[in-house]
Amino acid sequence: MKLKIGNRWWTAPAEAANGNLILVTGRYDLWNVQADGHYIYRVDITWPYEGDKGGMPGNDVAALMDEVDNALRDTFDRDPVAVLCGIYTGDGERNWVLYTRSLHIFRRKINEALAPFDTLPLQFHAEEDPDWNEYRNLCDTEIPDED
Repeated sequence: MKLKIGNRWWTAPAEAANGNLILVTGRYDLWNVQADGHYIYRVDITWPYEGDKGGMPGNDVAALMDEVDNALRDTFDRDPVAVLCGIYTGDGERNWVLYTRSLHIFRRKINEALAPFDTLPLQFHAEEDPDWNEYRNLCDTEIPDED
């Protein structure tokens, strides 16, 4: 049976320690993926940038980040060896948070996703997070609808 991965997103403001705005974007409906028990590795991809006075990226950098974001979504939505679950933007960096089943296959797929781009200033960090603690923290920033 194929694992159902939702594609609904939310965005909420958060604040860095220095008061700068951080936009937090999270993906809804991923608890079934966590419960599956196979996506145990968290990969953080960080893009440091020179921000404006509020720590946000300039228009050109933001546009390129959006292209990279689309490439990540397209690649992993098509072949869910990893699930993009959150994005933090602000205070001089963008961070993508993904959970993957295999670091080896992830490495191959991320290279595929980023192949169309020239050298990007990306930093990667991976660790085991079978309880999805980072995703839980990210979800804590969501502002619920007040229907």
